[in-house]
Amino acid sequence: MVVVMLSRCYFLAWQSRWFHRLKLCFELMDDLSAKKCVPCSTKEMRPMTEQAAHELISQVPEWELVNEGGRLRLSRSWKVKTFLKGLEFFQAVANVAEAEGHHPDLHLVEWNNVKIEIWTHAVGGLTENDFILAAKINGLNLHHLVGRKASK
Repeated sequence: MVVVMLSRCYFLAWQSRWFHRLKLCFELMDDLSAKKCVPCSTKEMRPMTEQAAHELISQVPEWELVNEGGRLRLSRSWKVKTFLKGLEFFQAVANVAEAEGHHPDLHLVEWNNVKIEIWTHAVGGLTENDFILAAKINGLNLHHLVGRKASK
């Protein structure tokens, strides 16, 4: 009886672990930072709707949807500790952007305000690539470069 109970508990624990791993696998499929940007092809790729963008924005905390003249963009600002830290910040972002083949607009305003705007220039709006890049930027360890929160 004890052996049966132990093996049943082990089986249930194994099932629980399997379910957890399966759940984790499905979560990773939805995790934008685990995805790779796809090459932009103006023939196949189209800008997403504002509704689709609103559905994805929750997956990239602290990024904002900006509509400039009917063109959607992602935007986020940081305040860096020094001018040189701002340049280091840009280098870290540039490394990710280059690896993804998707390049954001980088702005250093005054001496310590960093702003990044992301949109797919080839289609004139947002695509999933933009959200993937934003998620990867969010995953960077930039705490040693950033000071207080930037003013918008």
